[in-house]
Amino acid sequence: MTGTGEPADDPEFRFRDIAVVAYLPSVVSSIGHGAVLPVLVIHAGDLGASTALAAFVVALLGIGQLANSLPSGALVARLGERRTLLIAGIVDAVAMLAAFLVPSVWLLCVCVFVSGMSWTAFLLARQGFLIDAVPISHRARGMALLGGSMRLGVLIGPLLGALLIHLLGVRSVFVLAACASFASALIVTRMPDFGRVARTATPLPVHSVLWEHRRTLLTLGVAVIIIGASRSVRTGLLPLWADHVHISAAVVSLLFAVAATIDIALTLPGGWLLDTRGRQIVAVPVVLAVGVGCLLLPLTDSALDVGLVMAVIALGNGLGSGIVMTLGADAAPQAGRAQFLGGWRLCGDIGNTGGPLLVSAVAAVAPLAAAPVLIGVLALLGAIWVGHWTGKADRKRRG
Repeated sequence: MTGTGEPADDPEFRFRDIAVVAYLPSVVSSIGHGAVLPVLVIHAGDLGASTALAAFVVALLGIGQLANSLPSGALVARLGERRTLLIAGIVDAVAMLAAFLVPSVWLLCVCVFVSGMSWTAFLLARQGFLIDAVPISHRARGMALLGGSMRLGVLIGPLLGALLIHLLGVRSVFVLAACASFASALIVTRMPDFGRVARTATPLPVHSVLWEHRRTLLTLGVAVIIIGASRSVRTGLLPLWADHVHISAAVVSLLFAVAATIDIALTLPGGWLLDTRGRQIVAVPVVLAVGVGCLLLPLTDSALDVGLVMAVIALGNGLGSGIVMTLGADAAPQAGRAQFLGGWRLCGDIGNTGGPLLVSAVAAVAPLAAAPVLIGVLALLGAIWVGHWTGKADRKRRG
């Protein structure tokens, strides 16, 4: 360990030695989430929801994540990563099983909100575990692999979900999600509990930790908001534009699968760049790719054109796998780390929630083509902020 309590560089370190406890729970749990996401709207509609209410049901996942960011930091500080992961897995399993059984859309809303809350706790605890388990020299690759493991699960989940729906109906995917979350909780019991000794002290209040590190959150944290908002545009804007130019749902699904494959393929190269060349060289292309892709989007009118734009955005996003978690790990203090990471997670969730809301707001008052143009311009401007503060963070880390 280093003087700050972090694992020292270890030339003998191998990711395969921690693969099961570090990454398998993320793959398994993400399979369940990936299976549920495409059918939430359908299931809500089957329960009698209007189009607007069905869209709100989907949004509740993000709202649940946002609401639980800071409480999750406090929970990890008090209970540790392993116990938090175990609780989050069991709670999510219960929420998904309840979503399978509920007779009304309002009860489904509660289930989805609780699932979003548990997912935030799950991600925060996994990040904290990797900070302890992976040497600093391999940190970004460790976080990139965590991001890649979730992407892999989200890619596999809809394929399994489609098979289950064909055989047993839409509701069956919620049973799959419940089983996946419960299985991830079982795997977590094999994890070492690195933070056991540190938790003998009384945890610091969340508000005091965030106030002490407010400058970091208001500078580098804003860069994380920009990165999160840029990434979320993919799910909020691209399907709308594809529908606008009359691309079929099946083709859109195929394009998203290709983009997801690009994301996964670039996970390790992106992590290697982060570890060897610094955070700035990866963070800026993530935002630039979205800016360029959005400015090109209004010029597209075919599946091939839209697919090329999606590929451009996927290139940047794939290289940036784990960038937000890596920046958070770099900035986190030793004292109050979990509480700080809860605030960091809040920044990311604000971006993830704000991007789709911006798309909706622009589309409500202007032609749809105005949305990608505005977002593209904002992304290019945001890249300047991201480049400045991630560059300063790189210099501080090296100095």
